[in-house]
Amino acid sequence: MESQKKYPRQFSFEFFPPKTDQGKAKLSDAVDELKVLEPRYVSVTFGAGGSTQQGTIETVRDLMGRGLDAAPHLSCIGATRESIRELLQGYVDMGVKRIVALRGDMPSGMREPGDFQYANELVEFIREETGDRFHLEVAAYPEFHPQAQSADDDLANFKRKCEAGANAAITQYFYNIDAYLRFVEDCQKRGLELPIVPGIMPIINFKQLARFSDACGAEIPRWLRWRLGSMGEDKEAIRAYGHDVNTELCRRLLEAGAPGLHFYTMNQAGPTTAIWKALGLS
Repeated sequence: MESQKKYPRQFSFEFFPPKTDQGKAKLSDAVDELKVLEPRYVSVTFGAGGSTQQGTIETVRDLMGRGLDAAPHLSCIGATRESIRELLQGYVDMGVKRIVALRGDMPSGMREPGDFQYANELVEFIREETGDRFHLEVAAYPEFHPQAQSADDDLANFKRKCEAGANAAITQYFYNIDAYLRFVEDCQKRGLELPIVPGIMPIINFKQLARFSDACGAEIPRWLRWRLGSMGEDKEAIRAYGHDVNTELCRRLLEAGAPGLHFYTMNQAGPTTAIWKALGLS
């Protein structure tokens, strides 16, 4: 972890584009509460194949108008060079300074990946088109990408993204701190010099979390899955226990030298704020 201790800590929050007026109001309230924590930046997700493209742009514009450094997610699967070029120019015109560059998921029914197959190709293209205009975040998978052929292949893929021009990385969420520590050590052995910020998923709804985790390959340790499962529909108990688990995980990460935390807020301020206060970050 020595390689990570030299980077200044940065804390950031992720939001998703709301689709309804009620969702917009919910996001607005969450932003009001979380803005006072003064995050380094906030990110906005981008649906499979660009399915939330316009919503991403509008949400980024709104967040920037509220004084936040907003970073749109940009995925390349299903995209053409021209469509990515147009998006990049739009973000330049908006004054965006940071982008989260991702491969993304193949939308259902789509057979061809488009002009890009991998995230390193997107990172390289952004650098070719815009130079150092954007600070580029990429994804990292401490428990390895579910489509990777092996751990070594996944680390090689991550290295290609870094060498293509990434400035920093955000990890998939995890609950096993050893997975992150070993991933960082593996990156250090490969000479990768960039901050690798842990992604934190507050435990709010166990069934939803289990569904997410099964889809993305993030592991819920057996002890945690059993404990949460035993609580049934007791939402308050799940949240209280989840808060304790998340807080202890974050505390151990920061003590180990992690260069910050990136919270997947699910457009809710309460769980993230509670962890923040418990850690004494205010």
